[in-house]
Amino acid sequence: MWFREEIQAVSRQIDITCCFVVAGILCDCDGRVLITERTGDHAFAGLWEFPGGKIKDGEEPLLALKRELNEELGIEVLAQTLFMSLQHNYPDRSVSIDFYLIHTWTNAPKGRDGQALKWLRPDALEESFLLPADGPVIRALQRL
Repeated sequence: MWFREEIQAVSRQIDITCCFVVAGILCDCDGRVLITERTGDHAFAGLWEFPGGKIKDGEEPLLALKRELNEELGIEVLAQTLFMSLQHNYPDRSVSIDFYLIHTWTNAPKGRDGQALKWLRPDALEESFLLPADGPVIRALQRL
């Protein structure tokens, strides 16, 4: 009987939804990076994050990055480099994230959805007010 209970427990754990996400790390000439506040009724509203969003079905990650940053910030990404890929497990979902360093873009970033923006040096980024998934990225940026 215990074997059947083990199988049921494992099948419940596998039921976690997985999201594929891209995020941009805009770096200015003073060595600061851009973070944006999560607003509205989104999960983790009030916390800060690197801008980006979900990859649509069939969409290439780089095209998703450019689309998301245009929608959120009104910029056009001209040059980028993949910085880090990671997976983070939240209680209700797993998130697979590709983080890109954004070297060149057009227009001044602005919160097109009413979200606040901050430019901070990597050593000033506090994990406590950024999304939990951003912790490894913050530490990697601080080592640069």
